[in-house]
Amino acid sequence: MGRRAIPSVSSRKRVSRRVWPWWMWLLPKTRQRKHHIQLRPIVWAGQTTLIVPLKTMPHHVPRLNPIKVSTGAIASVDALCNALDITPAEVAQALALSPSERYQERAIPKPNGSSRIVHNPHHLIRKIQRRINRRIFSNSDIILWPDHVFGSIPNDDLSISPAAEKDYVNCARQHCGAKSILSVDIKDFFDNIHRDRVIEIFTDFLKCSSKVADALANICCKEDHVVQGALTSSYLATLCLYSNEGLVVTKLRHKGLRYTRLVDDITISGCISQYDFSFAIRQVQVMLDAIGLPINTDKTKIQYVGMKPLIVHGLRVDFGEPRLPPDEPRKIRASVKNLELLAATPGYRASRAYRKDFNRCLGRVNKLDRVGHTQHQTLLDRLRQVTPSRHIKTLSAQISRSTDCKRTVRR
Repeated sequence: MGRRAIPSVSSRKRVSRRVWPWWMWLLPKTRQRKHHIQLRPIVWAGQTTLIVPLKTMPHHVPRLNPIKVSTGAIASVDALCNALDITPAEVAQALALSPSERYQERAIPKPNGSSRIVHNPHHLIRKIQRRINRRIFSNSDIILWPDHVFGSIPNDDLSISPAAEKDYVNCARQHCGAKSILSVDIKDFFDNIHRDRVIEIFTDFLKCSSKVADALANICCKEDHVVQGALTSSYLATLCLYSNEGLVVTKLRHKGLRYTRLVDDITISGCISQYDFSFAIRQVQVMLDAIGLPINTDKTKIQYVGMKPLIVHGLRVDFGEPRLPPDEPRKIRASVKNLELLAATPGYRASRAYRKDFNRCLGRVNKLDRVGHTQHQTLLDRLRQVTPSRHIKTLSAQISRSTDCKRTVRR
């Protein structure tokens, strides 16, 4: 009773795949080795099988806090340069840049009429920040991210958790079937993450020396806070609640609530209609006040199941799987039609503006595939017919055909 037969993957024996337990299909070989699953071959009914004890079957333990996997620490600036594969001269040059030289500001209009200030980093600052992301923040051998955090962090490919995919669609999926939803927005999230909190992340969590933490905070921040546009800002924003967010998640789970955070958007849901979220709001308020993050009361709202669909991150969650709102597929079809009309303009398919429009439309079409919409393949086939032209010869041929048509019309 304590053992289960699992067929071997050997091609020499005829093996039935029906006796595989469901969880074995989710585990790559590296994960099997990590869980120390010992498979012993036996012969039974003319087939070679493998035996694994039931007690060794892996189960996912919810991860409430980010975990530093690596036991090592960066103790000096020279060790930091070796870890990031950069020279000390590049670090010194980056630290010598003034705040105005490090970032160029650019205003992006918002749908509500206001503007969002985005900072474009200097090429040297961008290079070092990209190395920090690749070698430290997105490295699964150094940091494992909690289950309730989504957005701008890598997927956990070796996990069997339902929260392994870290995009906004899977974040909304965690709240499918809810009947009451609380949405909390952190006001000016990046601007309110102070440089001192960034230093705490590098010293207390990543165990860097104070000198290294000061240098990293100097590179990742503009003056005394994190800015939107810096490559490391999203990772720092995710880590800024590393010390107290897990406790809040635990308290809310004891109340039967689900908690997720997509960068600065906190969502809490429950399966009880007309749920009173006063306790949850107090817990979130205390958590954010501890590090000086204010709540945007204008964007904080509560939804209850009823006549209106429940929306989380732009997706409907009142079904078993997240779905797009009814008007979104119509807008995507209209964008594909508009792109087809633009592609009919002679020579326009080879322009940079058309490539930008095409990539934007392709991203919207791929959103249909992410939620399993039936029109994805049809619209994708239509886009394949109007792909941007890549070669000058193609552009010349289009222009020549256009010229011949004009001459024919004149004649």
